Amino acid sequence: MNNSYTNPVGDDLLMGDPFVLKAEGSYYLFGTTDPDRGFRCYQSENLRDWRELGFALESGPKDWGSAPFWAPEVITYQNRYYMTYSAQHGDTGRLLTAIAVSDRPQGPYRNWHAPWFDLGYSAIDSHIVCDTENKPFLLFSRNGAQDGYSYGKIYGAPLKADLSGLESEPVLLLEADQAWERIAWNSNRCNEGPFVIYEDGTYYMTYSANHTFRPGYGIGYATAAHPLGPWTKAEENPIAGTDLANGYSGAGHNSIVSSPDGSERFIVYHTHQDPADPNNEKRSVNIDRIFVESGRLRIEGPTRSPQALPSGS
Repeated sequence: MNNSYTNPVGDDLLMGDPFVLKAEGSYYLFGTTDPDRGFRCYQSENLRDWRELGFALESGPKDWGSAPFWAPEVITYQNRYYMTYSAQHGDTGRLLTAIAVSDRPQGPYRNWHAPWFDLGYSAIDSHIVCDTENKPFLLFSRNGAQDGYSYGKIYGAPLKADLSGLESEPVLLLEADQAWERIAWNSNRCNEGPFVIYEDGTYYMTYSANHTFRPGYGIGYATAAHPLGPWTKAEENPIAGTDLANGYSGAGHNSIVSSPDGSERFIVYHTHQDPADPNNEKRSVNIDRIFVESGRLRIEGPTRSPQALPSGS
């Protein structure tokens, strides 16, 4: 039996923004798979071998939104499964977030509030995090363009207890300001794709910066004592990005999940399918170990050599 894996994982598993849910003794993978139709779901027991289950959410002619369908995430909350995602709102032309619900992790998901909210600007990359008292909060990327450049800024807001909407106006959490985030300052100023874990009194937010189809796309992180911050970016950012000598480009938009036995954490992220041509818009799925060490996040990777399967596989 082969007890190792090599990135990228999956046979021809091409998607952006991979999100993995651990539920009911298995793993469920969602991502930007079919931007014109919706989101497929894949299942695995070991994070290496994936089988497609079909569409978890597929758009119809009377749906609220249209292409592009981006960046789904799923949370287990109060014994149900809730998917957040973004699509273009036909009435406004803005990319807005919706929330859908299912009784099964693989779906099918039905729209519950679609759009979920409209604050007069595009909102993508929604991520729900609960604090230590199980109070839900929403983090998302506000996207737009001005003065010749595109931007993404990460905002956050408390959610109503039933997830039906925002409890108050969102506040700014992160925006592009570190040196590595300024490599194309005249055309792109982006922070996006937030994902939060908690350990020993500290919240750790991974996020992505720069343009997703350029080599400078990478992963940074910030820390806070509360989901709404204030957040402090790590000085050692980025913790993953591009290394053409080692065969990868554009590591970004990640989720984090535990191994089958719960003893390890893994970061699931995409890289450009062809490192020499990031503009072809094809992205591959990768997994690598991630650690909290002395208050810092460290990725053991990105790797391109054989690695041991997650503990308990």
